[in-house]
Amino acid sequence: MRMIFVRGIIVWLVIILAESLHGAARRFLLEPYIGEFRASQIGVFTGAAIIFAISLASVRWIGARSVYQSLGVGLLWLALTLGFEFLLGRLVLGYSWEHIGAEYNLLKGGLMTLGLMVLAVSPVVAAKWRVLISRRIGAN
Repeated sequence: MRMIFVRGIIVWLVIILAESLHGAARRFLLEPYIGEFRASQIGVFTGAAIIFAISLASVRWIGARSVYQSLGVGLLWLALTLGFEFLLGRLVLGYSWEHIGAEYNLLKGGLMTLGLMVLAVSPVVAAKWRVLISRRIGAN
């Protein structure tokens, strides 16, 4: 069980690196044209695709054998990401709590909550997809 979470942390580091590069690209390539808020909204969907692709590529290596273990990895990713987001936002970028919270407020168009939900269930969904794909390949 311990190895699953160690590998989950390693994959999370890959995810957070990919998401950081994605965020930098969004800031420099998209924000100047459509603004920070709209760019963030678009970024949630493209970021979710990146997260799912990494999950799909790594789910077998992580080694979770049950839905509960996969969900545990997803919840670990969620906790690590929230900590990273809040620390980066407050300490490095100097954002106010209001600014950080706005991205999570669905009623005001903030979509980060949806992105975090995708993050949390990605290992479960990716594992299910892997099973379906292997069955499809085996059936041919």
